[in-house]
Amino acid sequence: MPKQNIYDNEVFFSGYKGIRDQEVNANVLFEIPNFFEMLPSVEGKKILDLGCGFGEHCKRLVELGASSVTGIDISVKMLEIAQKENADSKITYIHMPMEDISTLNDHYDIIVSSLAFHYIEAFKPLIVDIYRLLTEGGVLVFSQEHPFSTCYRNGFERWTKDENGKKLYLNLCEYGIERENESKWFVDNVKKYHRTFSTIVNTLADAGFSIEKMVEPTPDETILSQYPGYRDLFHKPDFLLIRAKKN
Repeated sequence: MPKQNIYDNEVFFSGYKGIRDQEVNANVLFEIPNFFEMLPSVEGKKILDLGCGFGEHCKRLVELGASSVTGIDISVKMLEIAQKENADSKITYIHMPMEDISTLNDHYDIIVSSLAFHYIEAFKPLIVDIYRLLTEGGVLVFSQEHPFSTCYRNGFERWTKDENGKKLYLNLCEYGIERENESKWFVDNVKKYHRTFSTIVNTLADAGFSIEKMVEPTPDETILSQYPGYRDLFHKPDFLLIRAKKN
């Protein structure tokens, strides 16, 4: 079955890049700071970035002291920007879907992935491959869309609101049914895969990982004072981040 490569769709790519080019967005305020806080020391470490996108994390990891970083991505458009804007002698970019990392013969001290796992159907084989590619005691750090987000189907209203449009509380939809969902995000038929918390954690544990930390970012008072719209994250965090260690 061909792997989804929505990021090479011109309309989708332009819309997505427009969001990421904004100075302030949920990634900048919540996902990226928590992602880097969860990392162990990267000094002198060999790192693999799954779904590296524009290569921004690869470049920052090198700046933090990584000895080498390999970034893989299924999107040619993403990698073109990575090579142009985030190139470095210590970074190698490879055009490859992460489902094919079983073909890699190297080993890494740290494997990272930012907001990509929810696009992957075959989650268990991916985690098994990651475990194999890590050195003993190696660490996996990844973020993904929160399971309270991935469970929604098209046409279901996520929020109950008052007469002024204020979000009162979250409506959950078939959270316990794991499945492929299609949504509209710039274009139709964007596929994401819903998995429960227990499936995510048990898949890691069954592969041999120890879960060291989980984070569901919410805003602090400083963020709320500037961007009060993010108060809805107290109802439903946008992101789930996990750090797991190879036993």
